[in-house]
Amino acid sequence: MRTLIHSVQVHGSDADWLLIEDGLVRETGKGDAWRSIAGLDGVDAAVVDGAAVAGEGALLAPGFIDLHTHGGGGFAHEEGADAIRSAREFHRRHGTTSAVVSLVTDSADLLAERVAEIAGLSGELGGGELGILGSHLEGPFLSDARRGAHDASQLRSPDAVLQRLLKAGSGTVRQVTLAPELDGGLDAVRAIVDAGAVCAIGHTEADRDLAAQAFDAGATLLTHAFNAMAPLLHRSPGPVGAALSDDRVVIELIADGVHVHPDLLRMVFAAAPGRVALVTDAMVAAGAADGDYVLGSLDVVVTDGVARLREGGAIAGSTLTQDAAVRQAVAAGVPVSDAIAAVTTTPARVLGVDLGILSAGRAADAVLLTSDLQVRAVWSAGEAVAL
Repeated sequence: MRTLIHSVQVHGSDADWLLIEDGLVRETGKGDAWRSIAGLDGVDAAVVDGAAVAGEGALLAPGFIDLHTHGGGGFAHEEGADAIRSAREFHRRHGTTSAVVSLVTDSADLLAERVAEIAGLSGELGGGELGILGSHLEGPFLSDARRGAHDASQLRSPDAVLQRLLKAGSGTVRQVTLAPELDGGLDAVRAIVDAGAVCAIGHTEADRDLAAQAFDAGATLLTHAFNAMAPLLHRSPGPVGAALSDDRVVIELIADGVHVHPDLLRMVFAAAPGRVALVTDAMVAAGAADGDYVLGSLDVVVTDGVARLREGGAIAGSTLTQDAAVRQAVAAGVPVSDAIAAVTTTPARVLGVDLGILSAGRAADAVLLTSDLQVRAVWSAGEAVAL
């Protein structure tokens, strides 16, 4: 089956039409050439008029990629394979065609079981089933003082458990968040990178200099910047200052209007062009009603869409989707092209996957957006997603 999408602006190019075949982008172009393709080859092709579906100013973006998400649609990743599938189905309807499956801190035994289970769901180009790219261990190698919504009783230094978890993932542990001040922290950064995973600095008391040492050791990502870390101060810039100063580092931002003020969001995009990844850090209540939930083993209360621990009130992830994050960023003053790059090309580059660009030979993951960035259609590996 082929799909021809025309009368759109294809993000990242001057093309205004795109042909999908066998799960790949076969061709892009500009002007009326699509008419001859539709006429000659249209017997088995769906022809989608972008302007008719999404209105004037329709934008065709690559499928979004989320580096950091814990669930959604009423499902948490810790609940197992079926829940992970359901959470991915929810986020895919909001344009996120690929994602890393994040896990909160828990016992080594449970985490090993979960990364092995995620390995069985993961694929290569496009992430296989429902765009699952692998797992993200957000813990247990975190600072107790900056643990946020993580179980303090399960936190630990990165000893032999790190290698056990990496091995359990059979090469599909894509990312590990780490506090480098822990015993053996910098050696752990190197071990994570040597295993082919991304090391992210987060949930940390590290100052600017230690964070810079971690980046020199191979860490390339800052987990949900400004949250669960020392603040950015004029005489003590902390991990955020170190990341902003290092062109090798990508900075995660949660654009929900709660985790980071819109002014600061805009400033980070300006200070680190091409190095911002908009993530959701979404938990089970994304797309669900306010109420009582559980994140890992901790009780969470969601009020007006904001998730906080019942005990202590720490922010406990978000109820965000990536399409909403893009709209929030643009409303804060970030150019549309930069906001789209922050959910496509930049996270793809962090992971080293051949996604995030709509060009011939690449995976046909695409999102059709209105001029005000509402999702009107999604294709995952060339297949239309029911919204």
